[in-house]
Amino acid sequence: MWVSKIRTLRWVTLILGISNLVVIVLGGILVVSSSCSSGMILPFVVIMVTSSIRIMSMVGIGIAQEATATTIISSPQETLAVDAVIRQERRMRYKRWLWWTRFGMVITVLQFVGATYLMFVILKYFSHNGNSRACFLEPNSIGWEKNILVFFIILVWFLVTLQCIAGSDVLRWRSFYATHDNAWKAHYQEVFDHGLREALCCLGRVKYLSVLEEDEVFSVARLLGDLVAYRASGTGHLELLAGLALLQRRRDSLNSYEELVEAPEEQIQEAAAFHQFAEAAYTGPLLDFGRNPILFPCAWLYRQGVLTPWTRNRRPILEGDNWWRGHAAAFLKYVNLPPEALRQGRVSQAKCEAAYYIVILHHLQTVVIAVRGTETPEDLITDGLCRESPLEMDDLDGLINGRIHPDVKQRVMSSFPHYGHSGIVETARELFMQVDGQSGDFNSTGFLSSLLGVGCECHGYNVRIVGHSLGGAIGALLGIRLYRRYPNLHVYSYGSLPCVDSIVAEACSDFVTRIPRLIQQ
Repeated sequence: MWVSKIRTLRWVTLILGISNLVVIVLGGILVVSSSCSSGMILPFVVIMVTSSIRIMSMVGIGIAQEATATTIISSPQETLAVDAVIRQERRMRYKRWLWWTRFGMVITVLQFVGATYLMFVILKYFSHNGNSRACFLEPNSIGWEKNILVFFIILVWFLVTLQCIAGSDVLRWRSFYATHDNAWKAHYQEVFDHGLREALCCLGRVKYLSVLEEDEVFSVARLLGDLVAYRASGTGHLELLAGLALLQRRRDSLNSYEELVEAPEEQIQEAAAFHQFAEAAYTGPLLDFGRNPILFPCAWLYRQGVLTPWTRNRRPILEGDNWWRGHAAAFLKYVNLPPEALRQGRVSQAKCEAAYYIVILHHLQTVVIAVRGTETPEDLITDGLCRESPLEMDDLDGLINGRIHPDVKQRVMSSFPHYGHSGIVETARELFMQVDGQSGDFNSTGFLSSLLGVGCECHGYNVRIVGHSLGGAIGALLGIRLYRRYPNLHVYSYGSLPCVDSIVAEACSDFVTRIPRLIQQ
């Protein structure tokens, strides 16, 4: 039994355990055999105590790690219902293991402090030309004490350095999981789930830390767990990265642009003219940080209109804006438009909700919908929800019922089902409800209809949807849905990520223009 237990240990764990024991023994010998002052003995005592606690923490980490692995291995992976029942137990096991590992990290820091203090005492002795009361280094001290002291110092620094490099694992996960693909997926799912929640908590999203049910963070963690399932075959992280680097080196960077169809000159010019609205949608500090890495707080506050509080009442009210209406001010300042041009927008976000701005340009007879790209932690979660999601008939309303060539319609209809990026699809559906009313209702009474309807302020105007990165992908799906209602609509998507299958992408190419990053630069 003990032999099998030892086989589950990492070899570095054995080295660290033996080294800590040797440190305790040598420190005890030096303290007992000397008549040093308390100031000289104190660093030895600190190092001995921390080494003892470190050994105890390694035992605790090992027990918690084994319990976590055993729980994951014994959990049936076939049915989601069973997995939902035992999910809380897995999370509690993982939290306990995580607590022990962090406790071990604290002890390592204390060992580093003790080693530094010991070196300080030694250097203080040499700075006084050997006249201090550092008894181990006095000329009349016993020779073996000096040798033990030198070896003790070297061993302590070796121990601290190795503990920083080796990581917190005591046991080998592979000794439990072997090549069980589902076990590795479940393990890394818990790793990513806790890591994402703690990162969100540090960014001010404390609500995610206490959620136990399957939410969007859990979905992203489950996807990431699937992506690292290569560990089941014994492939290491560095091996995977090396393989990806080789693939990247062999790939010709221009191949991905060879099959692109060049847009007409007038569309390229229009895309360049409307690009400023896609950039202006970044009303947080991200845009200013990219342009003013040092003084970005000042630039952001200036763009938010903090220096002109008397203009607050003239700015439009956006959903989720701050009390001085700074996001509206930042958007208008960047595109150099008067306040009355910005008619509706939103900057607050929950899961799968996009920030957007609706602007009326009377001089161009155009209504612009600018969708913001990735800027907040919620946007990152939307990016991470990249499982395939089936597209419904309503999602493709502009292709099925719009003014599209019959052959294109037939190709779309005959190739159902179609799929899209899960997070983007859900976000585009929610944004559609925000800007133009109920799904499936052609005679919508939504906000766009109140602007573009017959006899309304902007009747006959063009509709332009613009967005960068994530915003461009959401805008493309929104445009596909709105094209039936507004045939004079066009979408300009700047450097957006893939969000639909190839058939849908080709079908909407008449009214969706994607500007790759290479062309943008």
